[in-house]
Amino acid sequence: MKKILKKFFTICGIIILIFFCYLFLGKAPKAERIYWGVNFSQKQAELLGLDWKELYLQILDDLKVKNLKIIAYWDLIEKEEGRYDFSDLDFQIKEAEKRGAKIILVLGRKVPRWPECHEPDWIKDKNLEEKNQKLLKYIEEVVERYKHNEAIFAWQIENEPFFKFGECGKIRGKTLKREIKLVRKLDKRPIVVSESGSRLWWQIATYGDIVSFSLYRIAYFSEFKRYIKYPFPPVFYWRKSQIIRKIFKKDVLCGELQAEPWGAVLLNSLPEKEQEKTMSFDQFLKNIEYAKKTGIERFYLWGVEWWYLKKEKGDERFWEKAKKLFQEN
Repeated sequence: MKKILKKFFTICGIIILIFFCYLFLGKAPKAERIYWGVNFSQKQAELLGLDWKELYLQILDDLKVKNLKIIAYWDLIEKEEGRYDFSDLDFQIKEAEKRGAKIILVLGRKVPRWPECHEPDWIKDKNLEEKNQKLLKYIEEVVERYKHNEAIFAWQIENEPFFKFGECGKIRGKTLKREIKLVRKLDKRPIVVSESGSRLWWQIATYGDIVSFSLYRIAYFSEFKRYIKYPFPPVFYWRKSQIIRKIFKKDVLCGELQAEPWGAVLLNSLPEKEQEKTMSFDQFLKNIEYAKKTGIERFYLWGVEWWYLKKEKGDERFWEKAKKLFQEN
């Protein structure tokens, strides 16, 4: 019996070593063309004290961004139960449509920007099943409103639903399935599902049509009270994308490429010296070059609101470098 167990663990060790080498060794092939886009958050712009509409138009007209990921915030749209205010989201979608830009529209309870959980106040005391029913009703209202709009490229359902980050925690698989099923019933456009770039993407790949991942290079970890640089080489993302494409037959894109600081507090309260620890201009350039080496073809940069704030304060380097990227599209 001991010999059998020893042989079993030896084989398992060899398999793990081979898999580790597969993920970490070698180089990814160069992407023939990279499509650059941005994440835009009305809430983040307001947090930084910016005129979000002015910024949004600058993204479209000055940066000339053609690929956008924007968020349908439940707590902004349905502040009172059953009463919907789509005026802000209408503005974002209509302005993008006028300029021929394409949108990934993020729907759900757990969506981008802290605290991730963006529920309206009126629902917070309801039990989970009631919340889920109200959420489905809200999602239906959003999809019905925009499903004929040509600017919508795809729907993203929730944000990193199986990654415990933010006040929402994880989203249950059956809940995610119900949301996806509803959206599929209402519209035929692709459904994006997302996962942290540091994790394996096999579980999330069983949902939706496109797998989106986040790519961060340096971040503050509250558990260790220190800044940590992620150890993954560019090929790590390429290899995982190939597993998803070949086994699950799903496309892969980077939905969040770090292009702003990540510190111990929210960005509006983070001192300049602390910002530099995770996002100096040099690190900004390094992240872009790193992304190019992954072999992935589509990236949505995370931090356009911060670049604009820097620009307003006299540092135009981030904004102007990004502008050159979007000229490549």
